[in-house]
Amino acid sequence: MKKKPIRPSSARRSVDRGTPKPAAKKRKLPTAGPRPAPATPRAQVAGGRLPADPQLKIRRLKAQLAAALAEIDVLRASAETDFLLGIANRRGFERELGRALAYIKRYGAGGALIMLDVDRLKPVNDTLGHAAGDVVLKAVTEALLRHVRASDLIGRLGGDEFALLLWNLDETDARAKALGLETAVDELAIRYGDQTIEVGISAGVAMLTPEMDAAEAFAVADQAMYARKAERRAASAAKTSAAKIKR
Repeated sequence: MKKKPIRPSSARRSVDRGTPKPAAKKRKLPTAGPRPAPATPRAQVAGGRLPADPQLKIRRLKAQLAAALAEIDVLRASAETDFLLGIANRRGFERELGRALAYIKRYGAGGALIMLDVDRLKPVNDTLGHAAGDVVLKAVTEALLRHVRASDLIGRLGGDEFALLLWNLDETDARAKALGLETAVDELAIRYGDQTIEVGISAGVAMLTPEMDAAEAFAVADQAMYARKAERRAASAAKTSAAKIKR
């Protein structure tokens, strides 16, 4: 009986399935120690650190906000006020007129817009200077303010043009108010140095309706004012002519 030949060890290794894997290394467990502090939210950080007293910080910010809002109100009032006369300028008056028309449209309230133009102011500026004209404008403004209610609004639209916004009155009352304002200014005797200046004012009335916008209201009142100015000019010329005839 023949003996089977003994294969070399290298031959036996060649038929093994794969190369044996090295033994896995043991994982080292982390050593016990203090846990890291949780991250602070950025919203709580001011300048890289938390305020010592958050409530104090809140109160300080509220005070700064209130001061800023108050300053905004002052600047807005300054931007909408005539610097010479202390009444609304065109911008401020137009804003209030727009609000009034919106209120009238929503609630059916009544109101009137009166346009006013100072008569004979240009000759004053030309002969006595603009300083005299400023004195006249101040005197006219004071006269108008004496004859309106606290709820009414007077504005200077520019130059010698004024506007008056009246609430809760009918057309008869509005026209009576316009005539009263004309009379009040006609009766002024304005002193400037050793000069006495007399001027007048022409008033045109537009009744405000829910269908109107600001531009239309100004146009109607402006047209009425120029018609009234022509009427007053004609009446003044006739009066002067009659006086000459009497002489």
